[in-house]
Amino acid sequence: MKRWITALGSGAMLTAAAGFYLSSRVLHMRKKNEDLIYRREVEAKRLDIHHYNQLPKEEVWIASPFGYRLKAVFVTPHPGRPYVIFCHGVTETKINSIKYMNLFLERGFNGVIYDHRRHGESGGDTTSYGYYEKEDLQAVVNELIRREGTDVSFGIHGESMGAATLLLYAGLMEDRADFYIADCPFSDFQAQLTHQMKREIKAAPQLLVHLASWSVLLRGRFRLSDISPLQAVKNIKKPVLFIHSEEDTFILPDMTKTLYKEKRDPKAIYLAPKGAHAQSYNENPEAYAEAIDRFLHTYYQTR
Repeated sequence: MKRWITALGSGAMLTAAAGFYLSSRVLHMRKKNEDLIYRREVEAKRLDIHHYNQLPKEEVWIASPFGYRLKAVFVTPHPGRPYVIFCHGVTETKINSIKYMNLFLERGFNGVIYDHRRHGESGGDTTSYGYYEKEDLQAVVNELIRREGTDVSFGIHGESMGAATLLLYAGLMEDRADFYIADCPFSDFQAQLTHQMKREIKAAPQLLVHLASWSVLLRGRFRLSDISPLQAVKNIKKPVLFIHSEEDTFILPDMTKTLYKEKRDPKAIYLAPKGAHAQSYNENPEAYAEAIDRFLHTYYQTR
């Protein structure tokens, strides 16, 4: 009997340890060094710091509904014109959004870049892949409306986790923006987690996925099954441009193709021929800009 009790106790401890490890990988994914992000963008000539410093802008702290503060920058070279809010990917910061913002500044928009929870200068202890981030995005939208009035026109652009966040916001919170651009989103987080386990350990038994989900629920207070842009996208009525690189092996392009299929019109899609994950713009800058121009020309007329 004692052997059975010892075995059961050891099994429970191993299960708890495995759950803690898996949930830590989800909730506390290792972030990129912020100085490295900055140097990477400068060296690739995607960030001209002199040009950025010359732009009229205001650094703003926005209260998250979850008790921490979000660091945002309102960039306003075109007073009275529409805005685009930019949502960066996991492990990145708002610095990575500047290259996308520049595309829209050139087209007469103003921009809002900000750090997601647990990233950059923002507060927050965990990453939730859109679950809590969608409400933080709503807080950023509310601040924009507070500043510019209820008639303000704006779009939202997101990369990777940022793209999933905007789809969850638009489909589950409020379809408030005039348009959305979702660059390389996952369609379902549990499916994405399974894919990553297959890539890293060459296997993804359902037991591990359930164990991760259970542990995340205990520690992070959210369910992985609730992070499903695929369900949210069915509720979005405003235009969405989906973007993905055909060479992406981190988040498979089939996920974006499925999202595009499930989204009702109006919608558009651009599949970049070159580039790894979140590299569609970096590897295909001219075609990326042309896809945005076609989308805006078809579905959005600036005021």
